[in-house]
Amino acid sequence: MTTDTTTTPGTRRDLRPLVLPHVGLAVLGTIALSLETPARGWAVLATVVAYVAGLAYSCRRTDLLPLVGFLSLVSVFQVLPDWILADVLGTLAFPDQGGPRMDDIVPVAMALMWVAPLFIALVAADLRPGRAAVAAFAVFAVAELLAPVVGLWEPTGDTARILGVAVYVPPAEAVLGWAAAVGFGATVGRSVVVKIAAAAAVSTIYTGALVVSYFAIDVASWRITF
Repeated sequence: MTTDTTTTPGTRRDLRPLVLPHVGLAVLGTIALSLETPARGWAVLATVVAYVAGLAYSCRRTDLLPLVGFLSLVSVFQVLPDWILADVLGTLAFPDQGGPRMDDIVPVAMALMWVAPLFIALVAADLRPGRAAVAAFAVFAVAELLAPVVGLWEPTGDTARILGVAVYVPPAEAVLGWAAAVGFGATVGRSVVVKIAAAAAVSTIYTGALVVSYFAIDVASWRITF
């Protein structure tokens, strides 16, 4: 069997092989989150590593394998905006559940935790940037609702919230979905260096969108003074 590496929007794909890694993620994630600290943190890290490995294996004969690789790179860079929100803006916190952490602020598990929601959003959107923005908004809205409940992360600081979700975050995550689809589409068939640069650019765009959204919603008073 040959592998199609074109990965273009509109391609008809058999998504059945993708069911198993996502069922596995749900099952292993539930088990991991049921454990006590510090075992919970280590189990969450093992779960996201196993998910990405399983997803890559399931996609090995499909045109979605390059997408898994690209989103893994993006997810690694996503540690930086998380770090900025937690350590600079003070609007995000990651409860210490055990396991390794970056500067005792961001769990190392976050370096791969972005793969699942981005993969689901982009595949659901058929890799089309506009649709990816809408899909990412929806997928991440669910993630933002659930994360504080299971203790993965939680909003902090004086921010506007709806149902416990910081309002400035979902618009930026929609931008992330759009940027990830554009970045991936622009790097299909390109070198690893180009893919890394594009993944870094996607995360940088997301960071900028977060800061602008936070400023517009939670900081600026939008008054004209004389």
